[in-house]
Amino acid sequence: MSSLTITRLTPEEFLERERAAEEKHEYWYGEVFAMAGGSVPHSFVISNVQVALAILLRGHSCYVFNSDLRVVVRWDELITYPDVTVLCGKPEYADDRKDTLTNPAMVVEVLSPSTRKSDRGDKVFLYRQVPTMREILLVEPEPTMIEHYSKLPNGRWELEVITDRSGIIQLPNLNQALPVAEVYRDIEIL
Repeated sequence: MSSLTITRLTPEEFLERERAAEEKHEYWYGEVFAMAGGSVPHSFVISNVQVALAILLRGHSCYVFNSDLRVVVRWDELITYPDVTVLCGKPEYADDRKDTLTNPAMVVEVLSPSTRKSDRGDKVFLYRQVPTMREILLVEPEPTMIEHYSKLPNGRWELEVITDRSGIIQLPNLNQALPVAEVYRDIEIL
C-alpha cells in the first residue's frame, strides 16, 4: 500500500471514483491509497492459491475470485481487493451496481514488504469482523510460511502457522484440505 493519500472520502464517494479509475485503490477509514503491484513470486503464489482453491471448491457452491474483485470489509473502515476471495452461496453486494462484494467466506492475502505489517495487523483484524468470514490465509511467498485463521463454532478465531511444504491446511469451514505444496508449486523455478 502506498503512503500517498489521495483525499478523504465517504465510502460512497470512494466507490464512485474507484469505478472510474484506471488503477486500484484501497479505502482505509476515509483515506484512499493507491495499490502497488507485486513481485514475481508474489504474483505466482497468488495464482497457485487461486487455482488450487478453484479445483478444491468446484461443485461445492463456493466460487474463487482474483484480486479484481472489490470487497467491503467494513463500510466506513476498509474497502479493498484481497489477493484471492472465496464466496460461498449467493453474492451480496454493496449497492445495485453489483461490483463490490460484502459477504466473502474466505480471503487470502499474499504478503509483501509494503503490505506485511498492515495485512497482519489492522487488515486481518477487520477481516475477522466480517460476519460471513470463515477462513483467512496470510501467505509469505518466500520462505514457506502460511498463517491460517479459522473461525470456530463458538465464534472465536484460531491461528495456525504452517512452515512445512509437505503440510496440509485444513479448511474446516469449507470442508476442504489445501496441500501447502500446491501454494508453492514450482516456485523454485523463479
